[in-house]
Parts: sequence; C-alpha cells; structure tokens
Amino acid sequence: MGTVFLATLSPMLVLFCCIVIGFVLRKRSVLPETAGTVLSRLETYVLVPALTINTFRRYCTVSSLQENYRYTLAAVAVLAAAFVIAMLLCRAFAKEGYRQKIYAYALTFANYGFMGNAIVPAILGEEVLYQYMMFTLPLNIGVYTWGIASLIPRGESKEPWWKRLINPPFLAILIGALLGLTGANAYIPEFLSNTLSNCAACMGPVAMILTGFIVGGYRVKTLLGDYKVYIATLLRLVVLPLVFLAALHAVGAPKETLLFTLFAFGTPLGLNTVVFPAAYGGDTNTGASMAMISHTLCIVTIPLLYAVVVSLA
Repeated sequence: MGTVFLATLSPMLVLFCCIVIGFVLRKRSVLPETAGTVLSRLETYVLVPALTINTFRRYCTVSSLQENYRYTLAAVAVLAAAFVIAMLLCRAFAKEGYRQKIYAYALTFANYGFMGNAIVPAILGEEVLYQYMMFTLPLNIGVYTWGIASLIPRGESKEPWWKRLINPPFLAILIGALLGLTGANAYIPEFLSNTLSNCAACMGPVAMILTGFIVGGYRVKTLLGDYKVYIATLLRLVVLPLVFLAALHAVGAPKETLLFTLFAFGTPLGLNTVVFPAAYGGDTNTGASMAMISHTLCIVTIPLLYAVVVSLA
C-alpha cells in the first residue's frame, strides 16, 4: 500500500508544483491580473477541447461505446447521490441563499475536469482517459446546466439552460466522437494530429498554473480563516468519496468504476466558484478559500484513497 501511495504521490507533486508556479507568478506580479482570464480562455477554447478531441477520435468506436456506457450510468447514480447530499448539507454552511448555492456546487462537483483529466493519464495511462471521459459525461451536463445556473446570481442571466451546453469542451466531445465513429480520424493529416496531441499535453500544467494564479490574487491569511471551508474540504476530499466508494464496492462495482469515482468526486474544488461569481459581482472569497485549501490537501488525500481502492481490488 505504501508503494502505491508513493507512486501516486509523484504525479500529484508535479501538479502541485505547477500550482505553486502560478501562485508565485501572481504574487510577484510577473504576469498582469488579466492573465487569469487569458489562461482560462486558453484552457476552455483550446487545450481542453484539444485533449477531448484527441482522446475521443482515437478511442471512441461503436464497440467501445457498447463496452463503456456502463461507466456513464454509474456516474449518473453517483452524481444523483452527490446532488441530494449537497442540497441537504449546504444549509448548514450558510444562511444566505447565494452562499448556500456555492457550497451546494462545491459538494456536488469536484475538479473532475482540469485535475481529473490530468491525473488519470498520469496514473492509469492515456488509454484509460477515454473511459474516464465517458464516466464524466453526466458531470459535464450537470455543470453546464444546473451547476453554472446556481453560481450566477438570480436575475443576472436570461440564457436558457440548453444553450450552456453549446460550449467548446462539450462540442469537442461530439467532434471527437464523430471522428472516431465514422473512421474519419484515419484521414486527419499528421501535422494536425500532432497539433492536437501537443495542445492536449499542455492542458494539465496550464490548468494548475491557472489555479495557483487565481488563488494568488487573494490574501492567504484571509483564505485560511473560515473554519467551515475546512469542513467542506474534508467532505469534498475524504468523506464523500469514501461514502461513494463504499457503496459502489458493496454492490460489486468493478475496480475501474471505483477509480473513476475517486478521480471525479475525490479531486479538489474547481475554479467555477471563483470565476462565475466574480463575473457577476458575487462572493469569491469562499470559492477561492476552498480552492486553495482543497488543492493543497489533495496532494495527500488522493494518493491515500487511491491506495485504498487498489487494496480493495
């Protein structure tokens, strides 16, 4: 178990170093404050779509869909449980409605995208990333419908929920699947294929630099002062993943489903609880605090939980 922990700790430390780089860049004003917006758009419009297209075009076939759809169904069940638990617990963290929504989002969704997509190929291998993305498909739908709507202050957005699904990361899934299912991927020129692969390789490091950069815009002392954030972080990183893993193990779920659940629901809080409230003048301190604390502690919690899952197999 100790060997597994140490093997998993190494890639986690790589990601943490990238977070520290982003943090220092912000604190030392090496990059302007607007760099956070630039990096965020680079991730959303280029790097994440490149990773998604590159993965789906290579591994999405009719037979693979038939073999892996069960991961999507498992994710629906876990996501439903996470949503119910989050709605029950969020009232204990805040009295004000909007902050309740921030906690509800944080307890429902972890950083399954930026961090999960970086951890899975580093620990399990690149060929497993497609299966993981099949697992996180319901999470993508949940984030871009209820998730984002809950983070936007009431009355600030008139956009219907279905329009939020028309975004680069989600469209990339459709494009990659189309290339794979039709066999058109075989006709993509080598230079284009290499461009997708190189951009995809940048997704993880840039995402973690972005995390550190955004957190670096706040006073560390301020972010460490709310005890409720520590409770939410404990729930996010340890308690909820253990509950889901125990339930899945009890019903005989395969090892892969357990691992995908860990990396989708046991990763730290993402940046949406900072980015979207900031765009509409909402509270960003709570989200930034959870992002900083959870991204720091996950360096240890994820390897520990991974070692537990491996020992169960």
